[in-house]
Amino acid sequence: MRKYKTYATAVLMLLVAACSKEVIEQFFGFKTPFYFPATTYDFSSNHVTKAGFELGKTLFYDSTLSIDNSTSCASCHMQSSAFTHHEHSLSHGLNGSLTRRNAPPIMNLAWNNSFMWDGSVGKLDQQPVKPFTNSIEMGETMPNIMKKVNSSGMYRSMFKDAFGTAVATEDQLLKALSQFMVMAVSKEAKYDSVQRGQAQFNTTEKEGYAIFVQKCNACHSEPLFTDNSFRNTKLPPNDLMDSGRYVATRNINDLYKFKVPSLRNLGYTKPYMHDGRFSSIDKVLDHYNTNLFSISTDERSKLKAFLITLDDKIFVTNPLFEKGMGH
Repeated sequence: MRKYKTYATAVLMLLVAACSKEVIEQFFGFKTPFYFPATTYDFSSNHVTKAGFELGKTLFYDSTLSIDNSTSCASCHMQSSAFTHHEHSLSHGLNGSLTRRNAPPIMNLAWNNSFMWDGSVGKLDQQPVKPFTNSIEMGETMPNIMKKVNSSGMYRSMFKDAFGTAVATEDQLLKALSQFMVMAVSKEAKYDSVQRGQAQFNTTEKEGYAIFVQKCNACHSEPLFTDNSFRNTKLPPNDLMDSGRYVATRNINDLYKFKVPSLRNLGYTKPYMHDGRFSSIDKVLDHYNTNLFSISTDERSKLKAFLITLDDKIFVTNPLFEKGMGH
């Protein structure tokens, strides 16, 4: 019996190791779920590799890339919160200073055609420059960041593995970060299991889904639950007088328009809206009920039940995205 238990334990350990190896191998190859649309990211100019992903992840968690070595990308984009800044209405930057907006989540970015709440960045490979150089967020300059990276033996080795040269360029650094970010695909919520025919909505969820299609899908189009457009949802301007997309376009028609966020992982990403002014889904629905559409108490309950099916626990706990995995 003792020999049998020892043997069974050994087999179990081998199975766990095999499963872990399988997960890692599956990760390093971008795959579009069959019910998702075509990606917008240009993978032809930045093919994702294991070395590139690991480099991007290391950069993402590296606080030395800020001016005072205190703040990393992960400081405002925490995996447990679907890569948002949980519980902060406005994200915190250097020395606890407040930024102007609530950090948006990092997920399913390979399907985005613009970035930031105001769409002021058109390509993912350029997006990190904004927080890197913002005086409140990370406060650095790109030349200084490149000096830090190229003076590091660790980074010289990692860039050699990822791009074939130990002397990193800014373009390579940004592409490495993109390789990490595009792999942050949320596709394991109950909704996704239903789309794959692996599960079914219960009656309340199914009725909530019908309400969603009727009242919400025009802007929060499934399966990404955003149409990547910019909308004015009749929010009163905040104390910072944030004018939204108008900042980027200077088109008066874009005044107070903000990018439509995905509804995926709402259970992990509160507070809501560009300035985090709403602490709960009910408060968001209160605003919509007053300004955009009518929703009864019964409809609200069913809609909320459906929205829960968009929470992806696997995504927010996946060890592949954690700091230090593979190092």
